Amino acid sequence: MKAFASCLVVIAGLGGHAWSSEVIDIGSRRELFVDRLLVGELKGTTLRLHSPQPAPPVSPPRPNGHYATVLRAPDRFQFYYRGDKVPGAHWRNGWEAYHEGEVTLYAESPDGIRWTEPKLGLFEHPTFPKGNIVLMDEFLVNHNFTPFIDTKPGVPEAERYKALGGLAYQPHPEHLEVRGRRGPGGLNAYVSPDGIHWTKWREEPVIPEEWGKYFDSQNYAFWSESEQAYVCYFRRFIGGLRGIARTTSQDFIHWTPYVEMQANLPGEHLYTACTQPYFRAPHLYVALPTRFMDKRGAATDILFMTTRPGATHYDREFTESLIRPGLGPDGWANRANYAAIGIHQTGESEMSIFLTGGRRYTLRLDGFASVNAPLAGGEFLTKPLSFSGRELEINYSTSAAGEVRVELQDAAGTPLPGFSLEEAEPIYGDHLARVVKWKGGSDLGALAGKPVRLRFVMSDADLFSIRFR
Repeated sequence: MKAFASCLVVIAGLGGHAWSSEVIDIGSRRELFVDRLLVGELKGTTLRLHSPQPAPPVSPPRPNGHYATVLRAPDRFQFYYRGDKVPGAHWRNGWEAYHEGEVTLYAESPDGIRWTEPKLGLFEHPTFPKGNIVLMDEFLVNHNFTPFIDTKPGVPEAERYKALGGLAYQPHPEHLEVRGRRGPGGLNAYVSPDGIHWTKWREEPVIPEEWGKYFDSQNYAFWSESEQAYVCYFRRFIGGLRGIARTTSQDFIHWTPYVEMQANLPGEHLYTACTQPYFRAPHLYVALPTRFMDKRGAATDILFMTTRPGATHYDREFTESLIRPGLGPDGWANRANYAAIGIHQTGESEMSIFLTGGRRYTLRLDGFASVNAPLAGGEFLTKPLSFSGRELEINYSTSAAGEVRVELQDAAGTPLPGFSLEEAEPIYGDHLARVVKWKGGSDLGALAGKPVRLRFVMSDADLFSIRFR
């Protein structure tokens, strides 16, 4: 994994103060303001979480179960969701029969909004006359079958898609009797060349059942280009709370001892991890877990967290809900709100989050959070950083009266000639990729690789992300 920070230096700060700080090498990576990695000082500005906006639901609506996955293949979107052979089935009416009745259904789309349910011809069942069953009769696996497209270089085409699925048995007589007949639980591995035709990769689980309690969540794995490893975030009870653990693998078969992630606030249950690389900045892992309020009728909402490659904790900069249950009784029903794995661009400037029941919410690209300034104005100063590239690109939005100006400083906080605030071109408007300019132009090539600080002076504006290019 490439290190994000290098060379400890002592800096004489603004106002004559001195402090120690790492120079953070961001290269040409896009950085979002969803944590305090780059935040040095906020003066009159704040980090603000933005609420996704309800959009027209996917069409036709997906009656998907709680653990859905949306993948972006080169030529289409692929939607995986749980179905039941007996509609309305419940585990309290027979645990084994309930799980025997689970299937994995499939839909596809050219744009992530308009979906078709193709007749695959793989499995037939009268409850699903369209024939879009992609996996059936895989006991416990169909409860939470969660695929991904493997982007590891050199992966065989027959293994281009991989998936995990399965549960652990709970320690009471019915479960133990079933386990005695069917063998141990755990997370099983599957592979596919196309995301439709699946093969069980190993007869035995690749992640043992004693690691989870009880894996009855959406346990998601992916290839991390930052870590050069497969990474899996899965359900584990931690201190009596539903929590999240993490493990890695080089071959998707042999996994490192798990690490319990620091994620939960006091008394907080996180029903899912929903942790995935952000598609525009894959070194940043974004999580949309379901918060579970067991003493409020099992009410749920969607949170926003982040973590970085190799980290053993989640950043909880924002503790409020990202998506609330909303008006009407449906969103307040037992376990009603789960975000699907997969945040995808579905328009020129928007990305979509998919929720249970075909609901869809949108945000601007990179728009989870921002550095926000009121009309009265404020400043944001980064920690010392180094970069590669020749220009600074920002994703920002202002009001008609607002603006953003950018100053480049050396590591000690002294404005650099040619890049001072007085020489900065005022920026206003709303752009996903605006190049910052000064009186002398936009070329920063002479500063590449050197420690600098960025000072943003803003009014009635939001700064969502930056990138050097």
